[in-house]
Amino acid sequence: MKMPEHVSKEIEMIGGIDKIIEKLPDESQISRQSQIYVALSSSLRLKILNLLSIQPLCVCVIQKITKTSPSKLSYHLSVLADNNLIEGNRDASWITYRLTDLGKKYVF
Repeated sequence: MKMPEHVSKEIEMIGGIDKIIEKLPDESQISRQSQIYVALSSSLRLKILNLLSIQPLCVCVIQKITKTSPSKLSYHLSVLADNNLIEGNRDASWITYRLTDLGKKYVF
């Protein structure tokens, strides 16, 4: 295969193309990573993550700040929770959401 000489030398130094392939995550990890990026592809979901990086919040506060309908907010919270980016804790009739450790990695 033709390639620039410096690329060829660098590939050779690490053990060849097979070594590069060995270092790739497996397909399930790549699929999981893809799901997380899909979950992060919404500006509303990113806003929710940023809100929760300030402090845990109940749904009513998130709804007031984001000016989102209850059904739309529920959907977006579910996407984030299903991808383990946030978690909700029920207290009587209230649910308070907070970032998970994974969710904290995606807030700057």
